[in-house]
Amino acid sequence: MKNDKTIVILGPTASGKTGLAIDLAVEYNGEIVSADSRQVYKGMDIGSGKDLPDYHLELPLSNFDNLKKRGVDVKKKKGKTIVDVPYHLIDVVKPDTEFSLGKFYKKAKVAIQNIKNRNRLPIVAGGTGLWIQALVDGYDLSSVKADKELRARLEKLNTEKVFVELGKLNKKFAEKLNNSEKNNKRRLIRYIEIIKTEGKIPEKNEIKKKNKSDDFLLIGLSWPKEILHKRIKMRLIQRLENEDMMGEVERLHKEGVSWKRLESFGLEYKYLAMHLQGKIDYDDMIEQLFIATRQFAKRQMSWFKRWEKQGAKIHWVENKKEADNLVKDFFRTRSS
Repeated sequence: MKNDKTIVILGPTASGKTGLAIDLAVEYNGEIVSADSRQVYKGMDIGSGKDLPDYHLELPLSNFDNLKKRGVDVKKKKGKTIVDVPYHLIDVVKPDTEFSLGKFYKKAKVAIQNIKNRNRLPIVAGGTGLWIQALVDGYDLSSVKADKELRARLEKLNTEKVFVELGKLNKKFAEKLNNSEKNNKRRLIRYIEIIKTEGKIPEKNEIKKKNKSDDFLLIGLSWPKEILHKRIKMRLIQRLENEDMMGEVERLHKEGVSWKRLESFGLEYKYLAMHLQGKIDYDDMIEQLFIATRQFAKRQMSWFKRWEKQGAKIHWVENKKEADNLVKDFFRTRSS
């Protein structure tokens, strides 16, 4: 395996990105780099779908020699093979701290290079389209200098008015933002700053490549709409009834995260926070959250489809076997 390869697992929420990334990490001696705008926050575990226990695998002892031979870090414990898949950009900052695209770009680039230096395979996994596209296409929006006067003016406005300002500059871009981005005033201000400086958010074909030494394989998880909606509903019920997602939101608030801040994260955190404040009852919360999550998944897919129109080659799969065949072919063709 050449040391310039990176696998990217993308797709809508509830499509199984983490599970596939973990399977491939075990198979190909990889480490996972999260590209999820909410998983960077400490304590936001259930609602953001970190699935941290899944990174710890207990496999039959018969797997030990084969995995060890392939360079995977394995241990023997109580008659089983133990594999702890390394992950990055999860639990990076506290929820009251902003984490920008620029910060993600820099930290992700460092993480990927460090993984390669260890002769392991970087596997980027997530559903935040803007973050993934910036990383793969090789542009760093943080290179645009801050406009202090513009920031000072916009900071006086509330988030809704800042979003309106962004829409006036680039309506299509504003409409494609997810709930978290729409409610993140600092991020909205940054987008306005970039558009005013560059004319617009850079497109792939207008960007000077910074990742010339990188070789990306983009694997997208795809499900028929009806099946994806069932997965979304099942996951929601699982998190509420078996994983105490409500307790997580209550704990975050008790630890000092304001209701307004929790609502700004969108989806689970928004609607559970609204319920805990008495704004909506339990049944309405579930129904509204289910609808909002379906809409979010649709926006995610719209972003990826738009990226494809710009030239990105995303290989859409439905299971690990299809993904595994793509990875094997990726190594074979790039090494020949």
